Amino acid sequence: MNRAQALLKDMRSEGCTVVGGHVFFTDPSITEALAMHGYDFLWIDAEHGPFDKHNLLMHIMAANAGGAAAFVRVAENNPAVIKPLLEMGLDGIIIPMILTEEDAQRAIKACLYPPMGNRGFGPRRAGRYGQTPIKTYLEEASASFLRILQIEHIQAIENIDAILAVPGLDAIIIGPNDLSASIGRLGDSMHPEVLALGEKVIVHAKKAGIPVGVSIGPDEKAISTWMKMDLNFMSVGDDISFLQQGVQRTLAMVAKGKEE
Repeated sequence: MNRAQALLKDMRSEGCTVVGGHVFFTDPSITEALAMHGYDFLWIDAEHGPFDKHNLLMHIMAANAGGAAAFVRVAENNPAVIKPLLEMGLDGIIIPMILTEEDAQRAIKACLYPPMGNRGFGPRRAGRYGQTPIKTYLEEASASFLRILQIEHIQAIENIDAILAVPGLDAIIIGPNDLSASIGRLGDSMHPEVLALGEKVIVHAKKAGIPVGVSIGPDEKAISTWMKMDLNFMSVGDDISFLQQGVQRTLAMVAKGKEE
């Protein structure tokens, strides 16, 4: 089953919103559990989470075992960082802080084999540990995972049309937190100016025919606001927030019970 292409088809379908969640804790069973609870994909955050390469492989396998696609956000737009993750057979890679057309080209080229790109050759799990013939693997490699660029800076929005036109790009995702910081409003990702910039990205992505999503937490107002926009997918909620919400809700119930 090609999870990447199945998700891409859903992203492009009218009225269909693909839903993912974020993972920061390093225990792969958390990823597997979130997948089993119904997420379409799990975003394993190697940019802000304390993951090493072996741990990332375990999370990719756990997401797939739970029935979800495995996306990894890398720490930086660097071929040396991107290459080993692609060899793990992930379903999508998210490359952060894309500011210019040149940034986008560099990111996409790191994901594709020559002559389209400059990805080094050494598939492991991606080639089913040698079970897939090399010829077949090479024919299917570029379609086996999604290349997603993160738009999270005002400079990226100024260059959005050039970024969207880069060959090999599958989707973009808006990052409201860093976007708010880039216009001097860090911590206020729901500010009208931030939302207006997000809407601008969505309009340009739709015009270019590129699926567009957003990465947010489990805040009800944020979810409601962004769902009113014409998004194709969302990455919403995360393991840390779910733990926080569950603890606070349970302790509040206990405190209320003591008062009664």
